[in-house]
Amino acid sequence: MRNFKLTVRYDGTDFFGWQTQPGRRTVQETLEKAFVEITHEGRVRLNCSGRTDSGVHAVGQVANVFSATKLPCDTLLRAVNAKLPADVCVRELVEVPQSFCANKDAVRKTYRYVIQDGRVQDPFLRKYAWFVRQPLDAAAMSRAGECLVGRHDFRCFETEWPNRLTSVRTVTHLSVNRFGECLWIDVEANGFLYNMVRAIAGSLVQVGRGFWPETQVAEVLKAMDRRLAGPTAPPEGLFLMRVTYPPLAA
Repeated sequence: MRNFKLTVRYDGTDFFGWQTQPGRRTVQETLEKAFVEITHEGRVRLNCSGRTDSGVHAVGQVANVFSATKLPCDTLLRAVNAKLPADVCVRELVEVPQSFCANKDAVRKTYRYVIQDGRVQDPFLRKYAWFVRQPLDAAAMSRAGECLVGRHDFRCFETEWPNRLTSVRTVTHLSVNRFGECLWIDVEANGFLYNMVRAIAGSLVQVGRGFWPETQVAEVLKAMDRRLAGPTAPPEGLFLMRVTYPPLAA
């Protein structure tokens, strides 16, 4: 058996998330079906770096799959993409050591949350950004988010806590940037809780609207109470941008 690492992009609009669900169109099932059609194996199982929810997009999702196929990687890449629908593709396919695990070996992930603010929603962004019908103060949002960088208990930004053994994570980077009517919040961490980035985005927007002072995000983090944080931002603005691995792991 060979172990293949896949870097995958998908528009999450018409998918019910990554994970296979009975009667639902998912990214995992779509990719596995394409793989089986090419390799003629009875079943393959893709293991991803982390599941994405319904409506969430990915620019750099990573998965691995074991297969007995003898096809070269370039041939396999072209063949699998020929079987995939237009809203998902495999950007890279390489053979990796048997020990590589897309989930367990990941050391950092980067998510981007995109927001459009202004008086009129751009129809071309409606599937890829949260529309907020008023100008946001990106500089205030950036300052408010500085307190989130570092190692903290992020349970206040987790839906239905507890979902994991621990809600302590280390955020290595958080920035808020603007171009025209679009803002994006980039968050890099060693791991994420359920809806963590969307809850952070919802909280920072409260600051950007002027509803909260900049210091309130730090107060919410310290209180560790989800009820005090901002709303969970809608899924269409969220993109999994990149997954980082140690050099020897992949």
